[in-house]
Order: sequence, then structure tokens, then C-alpha cells
Amino acid sequence: MKKTILILACGMSFLTGFSQELPKWANKAKKAVFSVITYNKDNQILNTGNGFYIDEQGTAVSDYSLFKGADHAVIVTADGKELPVKYIMGANDIYDVVKFKTEFDKKAAALQPALQAATPGETVYLLPYSTQKSANGQNGTIAKIDTIGNNSFYYTLNMQTTDKTVSCPIMNGNGEVLGLIQKNSDPESKESYAIGVTYASSLSISALSVNDFTLNSIGIKKGLPEDESQALVYLYMAASTLDRDSYLGLLNDFISQYPENQEGYLRRATCYINFGDDSHNALAEEDLKKMLDIAKQKDDAHYNIAKLIYNYQLNKGDKPTYADWTFERALNEINTAIQITQQPIYYQVQGDIYFAIQKYAEAFTAYDTVNKSSLASAATFYSSAKAKDLMEGVDKKEVVALMDSAVARFNKPYGKDAAPYLYERAGAKTAVKDFRGAVADYNDFYDAMMGQVSAEFYLIRTQAEMQCRMFQQAINDINKAIELDPQNVNYWVEKGGVCLRVNQTAEAVQALEKAISIDSQNAPAYRMLGYIQVQQKQTEKGIANLKKAKELGDEVAIGLLEKYSK
Repeated sequence: MKKTILILACGMSFLTGFSQELPKWANKAKKAVFSVITYNKDNQILNTGNGFYIDEQGTAVSDYSLFKGADHAVIVTADGKELPVKYIMGANDIYDVVKFKTEFDKKAAALQPALQAATPGETVYLLPYSTQKSANGQNGTIAKIDTIGNNSFYYTLNMQTTDKTVSCPIMNGNGEVLGLIQKNSDPESKESYAIGVTYASSLSISALSVNDFTLNSIGIKKGLPEDESQALVYLYMAASTLDRDSYLGLLNDFISQYPENQEGYLRRATCYINFGDDSHNALAEEDLKKMLDIAKQKDDAHYNIAKLIYNYQLNKGDKPTYADWTFERALNEINTAIQITQQPIYYQVQGDIYFAIQKYAEAFTAYDTVNKSSLASAATFYSSAKAKDLMEGVDKKEVVALMDSAVARFNKPYGKDAAPYLYERAGAKTAVKDFRGAVADYNDFYDAMMGQVSAEFYLIRTQAEMQCRMFQQAINDINKAIELDPQNVNYWVEKGGVCLRVNQTAEAVQALEKAISIDSQNAPAYRMLGYIQVQQKQTEKGIANLKKAKELGDEVAIGLLEKYSK
């Protein structure tokens, strides 16, 4: 009997075995099977293979290896239509499977997952990709079934397959899909393997998928999580990993998928504003209006608009203000939010806006409201202290008291989170001439920072130490400042003043001469050097340096000249 070996693969050809006519359901089912072509960034073909639809909305599965490294991809349907792959919906490199969404003109023909689990020995059919009307393929039996998860299976088949059959569907006798063929490491093996379709269809994008290596190995756009809350978290995480244009595309997808979620419009408006031009600002304004329109909690929408416009004003620089995006507009928005609901966070933003427009009394009142709420924190007391400090006719001790409340939010030993508040309280104590208290705070700041401080810190602590006669500490600190920044003329001038105060005149002269060598126009250095020289009976040199200081605009030198020139 004459044998005819047919070249009939899933996608191309079977290299072994006879062609077999499939059951009648195959003619319809084969329309769900398609060819896949993936491309690199240069639009060169990367790989070709197979896949099939698992629902009528264009969801499909194939092998991950086919898509790895791809920049874009298309499918070619059984009708010969070429359709682009829109986005990836999930992937697993261990089982070499990927789920994705494609474009489709109408409801795509899709394979129905098997309603009952397969059984060993059951006859199964390999359904090929074919543009022909007839549906010839291959059959075999199930040799083994392994469970790999909840209602997910891995099949060993009594069937010889080739690389050309990878990702073709395996069907049961009822025309239901069981799984998709996987690549066989031994092309001569009489056995083959298939990953269950339930596992493939369960692949998904989660909130943590932003950093998934397998997914990121595919350059094609990723879909959003199907759960709205997960999709929202995904947006947050993607903001720090995607470039602006890619993130904007993700926001567009989010709004398309969840059009009633106001967060999408807010984030897209923010993204538009970052472009920095009026055309994008206009788009942002449209999104803000849409957000307000759909918002179930109008106060929250007004709050977000206020905050966005406030930040816009802070960051716009010298550019003209777009439309009515002023601090006044931001204030009106936050006041509207407060009229609806008196949330502490709303008062915080109200205070920030008042502070920005220099209405410090109103800012303090807003911050004080926050401090009387559960939202009170070191930062809110600090805000109150700064507003109070800039109000006219205020007892500066009230500022210190507010900073005390800020520092009280931390426990000793202080960590770096407390350091900024210790530093600010030290400055407030200096303003009320509590110099020893200021030095104590500077010391705590130093410890909180584990000694990682700047040269300027040593200068400021030196000045406080001098006020409370802690002379040795002051000398040590100014020397440390000079060690860290030896070319800073102000540090040398300060050292000259410190040494002069403790009658170390030789060291003072040396420091002041060094200051002049760095900056020949430094008036205080000439004045102090001239004063020392006059005291040391070097009157001619001293007068000359005092005159130089006067020429450079030092008013103190004028009085000294009048005194010593007689």
C-alpha cells in the first residue's frame, strides 16, 4: 500500500506521522488558531510561531519564547487577516506560556475550555493553523496528567510533535481545548507535552508586575490588572519606572478601562502639566473638569485640584501663569472642599496656600486646626512655627514652644528623622538668646546625623558657642569648618574673630591674612586686622587696613578710624 507523507504542520508541517482527518467540529475550531510573527525594534522578524484565541474579545495564548525580546507582534488569522498584538496580559517563563490581547474586527472565533478534566488514555487531537478549508491534523492519547495548581494541569501525550507545532491547541473529542503544545527537547521522542489552557488563561498582570523580569523581557506594552484597585496600585508603581510618554499611554489605557475612576484623570492631568506648555495645560484642565464631574466625593476632587494648582504655581518658574491657575484659584478650590467636609488635610493645604501668598496669620490659623486633629505631626507643628515666626509682633518664645511640640514627637536617642526639627529649634532658641539651649540642640542634631554634617553647621554652632562663652568648643568647631572647606573666606574671618575674642592675637592675625589672600575685597577681614595692628602699636599698618575696610564699605571701620586717627 502506497504511503503518502503529508507536510501539514501547526503553522507549517508535521515532519513525522500521517495526516489524519479531524472531527467535524475542527473546521470551525481551526478559525481560532493563528500564526504569530514577532519583530524587534528594527522591524525585523524575530520569531514565528502559533497561538489561539481563548475568548471572543481577542484574548489569546502562545509560548513565551516566541515573544521574549519582541518590540511588537502581529497575528495572521486563518482568514489571512493580519492583526496587531495590543498588549501582554501575563507571562510565565517556567512553563513557557504567554497571554495577550490582539486587535479584532468582530467577535473572534475562540476555543471553549474543556468543562471536565481529561483522563489518562483519552484520545486528543492536535489542531493545526491552516488557511485551507479542510482541517487535517494529528491525534494521540493522554499518557499522564500532573496537577500544577488550582484546576491547572500539565499533560504528557502519546504523540510525536515538532518545533513547528509549539503552541497549537490540544483538543478533546468534544471539540474543547485542553492545553497548548510545548517545545520538546528531544525531537525524536514519541512523547510530547502540553500546558493546560486553564493555567494559561489564569495568567494576569498584578500590582507588582511593574518589576516582573519575565514581563519586562517583552518590549510589547503590558495590560493593566483586571482588578481596579490592583490597577490603581500598578499606576502608582509604574510612575517611577516608565518614561513620561509610556506612562501617559498607560494612563490612557487606565481611563479607557476604568472611565469612572477619578484618579486616572487626576494623574493624567498631572502628567500633562509636566510637559510644561499651554497646549498640554489645556488638556489637563479638561481632565480636571472631568474628574470633578464624575467624582462621588466632590470635596476630594476640589482638594486635588487645589493641590495640583498650588504645586503648579510653586514649580512654574518665570513662565506666565496659564489661564486662572493662580494661588487664588487654588485657595478657592480648597475653601470649597472645606465647606463640604472639614478634613484636617484640607486645612493643611489651605495653610500652605496662605503661606505662599504671605498671609501668615491665616496660614497659622489653618495649621493650628491641623495640630488639634489626629493629623498633628512634627511637620505640622513646624509649619505652624514658621508661620508664627513671620507674623508681626509675635513673641518669638511662642515659636520655640511650637518647635518644642515638633521635637516632642520623637524619642531619644534621636534619629535622622528628628534632625531637621532639632536644627530649626536651635535657630529659634538663638533668636530668643537661649544660646546654651541652641548649642544643646545643635549637639543633638550632630548625634542624630551621626556626625555627617557640613562645614556651615560648624560655623553656626561656633557662633552659638561664642555667645555662651564656650570658647574651646567654638575654636574646635571653626577649625573643623576650615578643614572641610579651606577656601571659604567667611570661615577664616570667623576664626579671626574667635581668636581675637580669646586673645589669641597671633592666630587671629594669621587667619585674617589668610582671608585676605583668598578674597582681597573682604572688608571685615581688613577691619579686624587693622584693629589688632593698632592694638599692637602697629598704628600705620592698622590705620591703612582700617581705611581699606572703609573703602570697601565697612561702617564699623569708620568709627574705629575716628577713634584711632586722633
